[in-house]
Amino acid sequence: MQVDLLAGAGYAAPMLPLRIPTVLVFDSGLGGLTVLREVMRQRPDADIVYAADDAAFPYGRLDEPALVVRVLEVMERLVDRFHPDLVVIACNTASTLVLPALRARFAIPFVGTVPAVKTAAERTRSHLISVLATPGTVARDYTRDLIERYAAGCEVILVGARNLAGLAEAALQGEPVADAEIAAEIAPCFVTRGGRRTDVVTLACTHYPLLLARLQRLAPWPVEWIDPAPAIARRTAQLLGPAQIRPEPAMTVAVFTDGSRLSGPAHIALAGFGLARIETEPLPLSI
Repeated sequence: MQVDLLAGAGYAAPMLPLRIPTVLVFDSGLGGLTVLREVMRQRPDADIVYAADDAAFPYGRLDEPALVVRVLEVMERLVDRFHPDLVVIACNTASTLVLPALRARFAIPFVGTVPAVKTAAERTRSHLISVLATPGTVARDYTRDLIERYAAGCEVILVGARNLAGLAEAALQGEPVADAEIAAEIAPCFVTRGGRRTDVVTLACTHYPLLLARLQRLAPWPVEWIDPAPAIARRTAQLLGPAQIRPEPAMTVAVFTDGSRLSGPAHIALAGFGLARIETEPLPLSI
């Protein structure tokens, strides 16, 4: 598998021609907004489409073959409608499973999101690091291969948080989320060994940085929380080539495959991310 980001290997996609690019940022829900924000900061010249397959959220409930079929089906519709020059898969679950199929199907660059194991191993001093992810990402051989390759000198705690992505989604929708619920999800990340303790936690789900301030506050001791979004945005900017000067504001739009569960606070949050225009591309989950 070719890896784009923090795992180390480069994806040798060609530089795009010098023109105003369209970037599609894709996730199952609202977690990819953390990546979108960084992409928009680094490439304010690009037209941006944020696409959320909320009809199938959360992706962890789909088995692997069904997830591959689903993402390819949704991407076919999105590429046909928006003709993006580059797609960011702002979802660890989809990236670790579907990127090869996407690259085989479409002749455009795809930038994925993988657990930032290499970065965590480089920054730890205690050699105790945690990967906070969804259960599906934790279970995949891909994640364990990253650990063997880049963190052999560390003890890596894999924490499959069953509810944290949903809690992040709920919080952004304006629903009450108790501190105790978040604290229970992150508690297994914090480990002590012979006077050493966890000092780095990598956030291996793009939803989790939505809760970063609360994660920092609820942690039993200070750690470095690694958000992969800046690295994803840097890779995106690299593949897009030099930024362009444009006379008119960039186009930004959010597209949902369901959209019926978007609350008033969610609309306000989307506007805060620069997405005041919201559309629906109906694509019900068929399984």
